[in-house]
Amino acid sequence: MKADKFSVTEAAELYSIPNWSGGWFRVNDDGEMEVTPSPGLSVVIKDVVDELVERGESMPFILRFPQVLAGRVKQLNESFHKAIDEYNYKGAYQGVFPIKVNQRRLVVESIAQAGYQYAHGLEAGSKAELALCLAQKMHPDALLCCNGFKDDGFIKLALWGRSLGKNVVITIEKFSELERILKQARALGVKPAIGVRFKLHARGSGQWEESGGDQAKFGLNAYELLQVVERLKEENMLDSLVMLHTHIGSQITDIRRIKVAVREATQTYAGLMAAGASLKYLNIGGGLGVDYDGSKTTFYASTNYTLAEYAADVVYTVQEVCKARQVAEPTIISESGRALTAHHSVLIVPVVDVTGPTRNLQDIPPASEDTHQIVKDLEDVLENITTRNYREMYNDAVGDKQTLHNLFDLGYVSLPDRARGEALFNAILRKVAKMVSGEKYVPDELEDLQKVLADKYICNFSLFQSLPDNWAIQALFPIIPLSRLDEKPTRQATLVDITCDSDGKIEKFIDLRDVRATLPLHEPGDEPYYLGIFLAGAYQDVLGSAHNLFGKVSEAHVTVRSGGRYHIDLFVRGQKARRMIESMGYEEGMLRESIEDQADEAIKEGWLTDQQEVEMLEDYGEELLGYTYLEYEEI
Repeated sequence: MKADKFSVTEAAELYSIPNWSGGWFRVNDDGEMEVTPSPGLSVVIKDVVDELVERGESMPFILRFPQVLAGRVKQLNESFHKAIDEYNYKGAYQGVFPIKVNQRRLVVESIAQAGYQYAHGLEAGSKAELALCLAQKMHPDALLCCNGFKDDGFIKLALWGRSLGKNVVITIEKFSELERILKQARALGVKPAIGVRFKLHARGSGQWEESGGDQAKFGLNAYELLQVVERLKEENMLDSLVMLHTHIGSQITDIRRIKVAVREATQTYAGLMAAGASLKYLNIGGGLGVDYDGSKTTFYASTNYTLAEYAADVVYTVQEVCKARQVAEPTIISESGRALTAHHSVLIVPVVDVTGPTRNLQDIPPASEDTHQIVKDLEDVLENITTRNYREMYNDAVGDKQTLHNLFDLGYVSLPDRARGEALFNAILRKVAKMVSGEKYVPDELEDLQKVLADKYICNFSLFQSLPDNWAIQALFPIIPLSRLDEKPTRQATLVDITCDSDGKIEKFIDLRDVRATLPLHEPGDEPYYLGIFLAGAYQDVLGSAHNLFGKVSEAHVTVRSGGRYHIDLFVRGQKARRMIESMGYEEGMLRESIEDQADEAIKEGWLTDQQEVEMLEDYGEELLGYTYLEYEEI
């Protein structure tokens, strides 16, 4: 039976879609989630999913929308250009994408292509990342910033990049790197472009607050900064110092912290100019946040500012300090990664089963004449709960349940009686929860009722591989059913993955006021029920672990066309089981040989027939070549 009808406007409000989506996603009139990469273009996400399933592709998979990446690059650059025009700022703006946020080929190439007209650059924090960045087609003025600790090989590769005509800037993270840069530059005969990272006293806000400040991992203090200037003067190379780099952390939630940091950075820039440097770039680093929960607050999963407000405040603050100090207004650089990539991908996971507290007493063995009195007491509680006595009855039920378990441990309560007693207790909790749901004040002991009563929706994915930040730092991501959003969800759920780990669960969900303990979902039906996990395009692809040897999931690259049409440009299948096994030091041939030897021995013992051996080895080989996630067939 179909659930009660309710409007898609109510669904959008329930899941806060307009608040976190930034206009990139919406629910349509038919109750389906759509991606909207630009005005006039939209496509139903489930249509893409259904086509991939019909093709025989296994879930879970990621849908990537390169048009959304391009749109985010445009938004960021145009926001700064608008602020520069508004304030008559004499400098310019150039963005840089730190590829550590997501090194996937589609991501890097899409950003490089979309950013070409804006001279939007890239940032590398290792030799491997630098090798990747050097191969990209970039605007001649686009920056290629080399951050992180560097050895001679890293520095040489960066200098060769300058010989290729790329605008490579090597950032000094610790004072000793300067001598390495000078040595390699002399050896190769290449004039370096040097940046220097300064440890700001200012600190960010949110979960990465500790990454900034005086105890930050990277950067030089004020004394070392001036020593760099003096050393370059000695070498008659002060003109090689082109950039001041600062960074106060990722996902800065409070715009006031950003303005304080930018002010300190600009004062430092002015101080270096006064010391004789001729800096061109002021790099304010990363930190531009994403409003994951849509609350527009300083909560760790939100931001209390928009992209346009961020750009305006940065430009205004830099200009204000430069005017006061009478120095040239620099080209402002920001290394925004999370804000560019978070929106472009959606993780699609199917619900494969539902477990939870017993919902129907009819599913439990019926009461009999021999039913224990403690079970009868619970039946009385259920029958006599009212809005006036629910708190007293709840406490009675809690006590009765404890007694039930104690008596069972002593052998005085049978297993059927225990089962019926627990089902009665759950029915009491549901009745109490319904009574308190509309009240402004909820007693402390009843606040966790929804979580206790929540169903567990088992989803075919690995939290540790696909959403590691949720497990590691309790990051929140919007999770929405892809369809049936014109139906009122009747279940409250938490999500569990298919790993053999008790931590493989999601029990915190976005909410405008706080963090929800449960997610409203629909009663599973005959049709597949898919959930979309949104804003997961930053860091999740590169931080995922191989827990239980679940590998990288498949991904589809999708271009949206007019008229609700789309094209699947590329489908990249996820890692096979043998690849995951080999990554742990095993060899496929060795594994097959071991199984064959064991099978031959089993035949000698009479445990297997020759035909069974053939079938077993065939099945074993198929699983080695199969997807690491569940692949269900119709029963």
